[in-house]
Amino acid sequence: MARMHSRAKGKSGSTRPIKTTIPSWVRYKPKEVELLVAKLRKEKHEPSQIGIVLRDIYGIPSVKLITKKSINNILKEKELLTEIPEDLMNLMKKNIELRRHMEENKKDMVGKRGIQLTESKIKRLIKYYKKSKRLSEDWSYDPEKVRLLID
Repeated sequence: MARMHSRAKGKSGSTRPIKTTIPSWVRYKPKEVELLVAKLRKEKHEPSQIGIVLRDIYGIPSVKLITKKSINNILKEKELLTEIPEDLMNLMKKNIELRRHMEENKKDMVGKRGIQLTESKIKRLIKYYKKSKRLSEDWSYDPEKVRLLID
């Protein structure tokens, strides 16, 4: 699959091995894993960080394999999911940093292009999340409001 805003192919990267059975060395039951996910979320870990912590510290290779649910689905059931999705929030933080950089360096045209590309990704994600009902239909992206929200 090609990259979004370049001509690069982007084929390198690791893929998770296809496993349909739980490894014999995993000693956690599905309920225990769900409780661990909820505990880590209450400790202010993001969903992507939760998977890494469970893999590295607790030795759980895949939450979905054990519980038959994704981390986001578990958090949604326990009502611990944030209003704004993690990937969208990260893009908005990146955009704020780019805007701060552009305030100091007004002639940086590469930075200006970076802002355009990042805002394009943000708008595309917002459209997806509105369609999938993760964001409300009246939610709108305003960089100044988001700067206040994040700071």
